[in-house]
Amino acid sequence: MSAHDTVCDAPCGGWRPELARSVLLRHDRVRGVDLLVLPERVVVLRGAAGSIVGLCDGELDVAGIVAELVRRHPDAPVAEEVPDFLEQLRSEGWLR
Repeated sequence: MSAHDTVCDAPCGGWRPELARSVLLRHDRVRGVDLLVLPERVVVLRGAAGSIVGLCDGELDVAGIVAELVRRHPDAPVAEEVPDFLEQLRSEGWLR
């Protein structure tokens, strides 16, 4: 069974995450971090969060994002953590 087969049952369905219209993903070269730029707010993304959000372009579904991240980081707990992370960003209104 592949990572693509084991990810997301009910909450994700065929969801293809993408940034909300008012949210921008930017990289701060001075601090070396990725940022979510929202109206009147900036969220600093730590660790691999920026690369995860960078895959949220509306093309890949959650299983596809997980499969790509498993390919890039085979030893990371991607399938366990990424769907919850994406769901959290959606609940904040940063992903649609």
